Amino acid sequence: MTKLEDRNSKLETGSTASETRIRDFTDLQVWQLARELRKQVYKLVRKFPPEEKFGLASQVQRAAISITANIAEGFGRYSYQENIQFCRTARGSALEVRDHLISAEDQNYISAAEHKDVAALAQRVIQTLNGYIRATKERQTLKKPGTL
Repeated sequence: MTKLEDRNSKLETGSTASETRIRDFTDLQVWQLARELRKQVYKLVRKFPPEEKFGLASQVQRAAISITANIAEGFGRYSYQENIQFCRTARGSALEVRDHLISAEDQNYISAAEHKDVAALAQRVIQTLNGYIRATKERQTLKKPGTL
């Protein structure tokens, strides 16, 4: 296996004894969950009043886009540490989405039920990112010279 193939076959969080080979960032469960979150955010934002187009609506959309974009960019980086850093940035953006959803509910742009559903998805993204970060750290440790 070449270095490029090895780098591009990163483990997905929650893999079992038979390792799942990941060939593209779109194969990552965490990216797929974040994509669903982004879709849900865009659906909710359509309900916001027109005066929020360049305010809260824009902020929450940019935060949602940032999650998937950072996961993708981290996947494309050569080092494990860079990948982890981009995942940490994605996690921060997911928390930002959660905060913006609270603001949207406070302003009655979305219902409590809508907030609860999308915030739960955002929390799932955060938890999955945490698992992916842990798995990447473990994989990094296994690849260090002198380790088993």
